[in-house]
Amino acid sequence: LDEQYMPRFAGDQLPQTATGQAVAIADKLDTIVGIFTIGQIPTGDKDPFALRRAALGIMRIIIEQGLPLDLLQLIHTATEQFSGVVKGLQQETLAEQVYEFTMDRLRAYYSDTGVAADVFEAVLAQRPTQPYDFHRRVEAVNQFRALPEAESLAAANKRIANIIRQADITPAEFVQDNLLLEKSEQTLAQQIDAMAEEVSPLFEAQDYQQALTRLASLRESVDTFFDDVMVMVDDEDLRNNRLALLGRLRNLFLRVADVSCLQS
Repeated sequence: LDEQYMPRFAGDQLPQTATGQAVAIADKLDTIVGIFTIGQIPTGDKDPFALRRAALGIMRIIIEQGLPLDLLQLIHTATEQFSGVVKGLQQETLAEQVYEFTMDRLRAYYSDTGVAADVFEAVLAQRPTQPYDFHRRVEAVNQFRALPEAESLAAANKRIANIIRQADITPAEFVQDNLLLEKSEQTLAQQIDAMAEEVSPLFEAQDYQQALTRLASLRESVDTFFDDVMVMVDDEDLRNNRLALLGRLRNLFLRVADVSCLQS
């Protein structure tokens, strides 16, 4: 019962028992959802029910205790308790409002610990709903951006995103090897195939830091590709195949975060 109300203030200790963690999260989330249900959403500096503190407490418990919990799933469970008040699409809207509110608290949490805003936004772009998984991604991207290859690969990812957006198509899932004419695109395709196989178990193990470190080794091949190859050529088959190649490269990074959000 004592642990149910932890943490009571910024920097306060967290509940250590599984039962204490469960009731602390449930109590805080039920309070947030309930107050949101009656339309008393905090605005500006006004937060009479201390919902921001409750949201931060939830995130601290999950992240700092390493709990494999899905925040969005927890929110949906909480909103179902108010099914007599909100129904259907309203319940979905309520869940989304609570989710966004809680993620704003997470943004403040990382800001207070010195994590740059662009690192947080890079992870948020992929919308991972497990806070502890989110935290591991933030740590990995924070380490990645310190690598000498990071700035070039972030710029390349931004360039790829722009090219695909301008092409206005969804790149094919597979690359046709017979359409890889230039040496640099052949090399990049081979390296992406090998890298995808290498980092797949790292993604499954949520070892995002090691995965991004391995992906950083693609920098030279990526730079050479953009130096040697024109993507948006007139030949539709060649163009689409090159878009597919770039799509595969970008999707490897997106399994962690959208590194194109990183600032130089």
